[in-house]
Amino acid sequence: MKFCLSLSLLAASAAVSSGFVTKPALVSQSSTTALFDSRRRQKVATLSKWLEGRPTVGGAEGSSTSDSILTNDEGLEYIKLVHPETGASSEIYLLGGVVTSYINDGTEFIAVRSDAKMDGSKPISGGLSHCWPQFGPGAIQQHGFARNLPWAVKSQTETSVELELAPSDYTKEMWDKEFLCTFSVNLEDDQLSTKMMVENKGEEAFDFQAALHSYFTVSSLDKLEIAGSFAGKEFLNKMVGDGGEMQTEDREAITIAEEYDRVYKGVNDPVLKDSGTGKALAVLNTAGWEDTVLWSPFGNEGMGYNNFVCVESVKFDPVTLDGGASWVGDMALKPSAL
Repeated sequence: MKFCLSLSLLAASAAVSSGFVTKPALVSQSSTTALFDSRRRQKVATLSKWLEGRPTVGGAEGSSTSDSILTNDEGLEYIKLVHPETGASSEIYLLGGVVTSYINDGTEFIAVRSDAKMDGSKPISGGLSHCWPQFGPGAIQQHGFARNLPWAVKSQTETSVELELAPSDYTKEMWDKEFLCTFSVNLEDDQLSTKMMVENKGEEAFDFQAALHSYFTVSSLDKLEIAGSFAGKEFLNKMVGDGGEMQTEDREAITIAEEYDRVYKGVNDPVLKDSGTGKALAVLNTAGWEDTVLWSPFGNEGMGYNNFVCVESVKFDPVTLDGGASWVGDMALKPSAL
C-alpha cells in the first residue's frame, strides 16, 4: 500500500518554532550520475560554509597532546579504548566526537568510507557521526555543526570516554543557544554503549533534532538483511517523486539493491545480519532515539557503497527543550553470531 504526502503537508509536520524544517531531498530519477553530481555540488557549497571561522582541529603530525590522546598519520586526534579481558577495541575521534571503529572478536563493525578525509579538511565520512542540532537541510548548515567541531575530553578510563561540546563564537553565529552536549562511549565485554545528553543551560526553550549517522561494515550488500519492526510501518522514501513519498513497508527484513534514503518513523530496533561474515549486530536504542534512517548510495563506487550501509539512530520530530532541562539518547551495539 502506498499513498502520497504533499510537500507542503510534510514540511508543516516537521516545522518547529525555531525555524527548523526538515525537507525531503528533491530527486530526479532520470540519471543516477546526474543525481550524484548534483549532490557533490551541494556538498562543496556546504563544505565552504562550515570551513569559514571553524576552530582549528587536530594536533601536530605524529604527536599526542597527552598520554591518552593519540594522533593519526594526518594529525587528527583520537582516543583508543581497549577492553582488558576480551581485547575488544574502539576508536573515537575528537573532530566531530565520532566513533570510527568497534572491533569485537576480530570483526570490525563500524565503517569509514573509502573517500573519507582523515586530516580535518572536512567532517569524517563514516563512523557514528553526530547530526545536531539539525538533521538534514534546514535553517542552519546541513546536519548542523556538531560533526564539524573538535569535542573536548571530559573524562576517560581504559574502557570509556566522555566528550563535551559547548557553545563557541562559531556556533553562536548560526545558532545562538545556551547548550551543553556530552557524548559518552563505554566499551563493555559484549557491547559498545553510547549516551548522548543535550542540556539547555539557558532560560529560554530551544528546539533541536538529533541523529547518529551510523555507518556499518558489510561484506557486500547482497549478503545483508536488516531485520526489525519494519512491517506495516510508514516511511518517507526520499528517492521517489519530486519531494519524497510516504509509503508503507510490507517486509519484515530489508534488503538493499538500489539507492536508499528512507526515514522509518517509530522503528528503533534494527538488527544487521551479514551472511558473509556470519555475524549479526543489534542496534539497541533504549532511550531518545525513536526512528531509523536507512541510507545507501547504491552504485557509487567512489564511496565504496558495497561495503557499508547507514542505519541511523534518529530523533526526527524536533525536541523542545525547556531552560534547565535535558534530553538523553542511549544506543548500544551488540554483536552476535547468526
